[in-house]
Amino acid sequence: MNSSPVRPAAVLWDLDGTLIDSEPYWIAAEKELASRFGVEWTDQDGLQLVGNPLTVSARVLQEHGVDMSVKDIIEYLLRRVTDDVRAHTPWQQDARELLDLVVSAGIPCALVTMSYSSLAKAAITRIPDAFAAVVTGDEVTHGKPHPESFLLAAERLGVPISDCVAIEDSPSGVAAAHASGAHTIAVRRLTPLTDARPGLSRVRSLHGIGLDELAEIAGGRMIDQLGSDN
Repeated sequence: MNSSPVRPAAVLWDLDGTLIDSEPYWIAAEKELASRFGVEWTDQDGLQLVGNPLTVSARVLQEHGVDMSVKDIIEYLLRRVTDDVRAHTPWQQDARELLDLVVSAGIPCALVTMSYSSLAKAAITRIPDAFAAVVTGDEVTHGKPHPESFLLAAERLGVPISDCVAIEDSPSGVAAAHASGAHTIAVRRLTPLTDARPGLSRVRSLHGIGLDELAEIAGGRMIDQLGSDN
């Protein structure tokens, strides 16, 4: 008789796009800021920034003509998006259901986001006991796609990164999680996903992903629902 797969030591969650549908908030804030300087900013421009460190996004806005410092751009965007999230936290239902399942099973979770601590706190205020560790963009030297944030999350949880499952939606986030050595699930949201690669699962939704599937992925199984259509 085959033994049951061993559950992951921890699950590492991205925030924007993966756990909450906040990307429209970010794009709206970028448009609002750009309009102050007579700069055209489209949805496609905003989508190009998904998953980036905020310093990178701020520099792109500067290059388009937003005449503010990187620090001031970041503070403006964070304030606007944090206010929106406080007013209404737009949970991705498939992710929230899986998060609740994982927490109920006693599997430690970490939040790993390039958003800063103010936004992370606003997002998780209604589930304060869900995350045993939180890593934010203002705590790391190297943002995604560098693996530092995921490695730090595993360190804070006290578990090997190779025994973790990470869930991401953006190409830069997926690259960071995969490079860290975590078993990575890329979920399709607003932006196309990275191409298939060894050790990377790609799904259209987290619906249908439960504890058994997480255990199998932690054990080395790959799930690819996208094929050549990313």
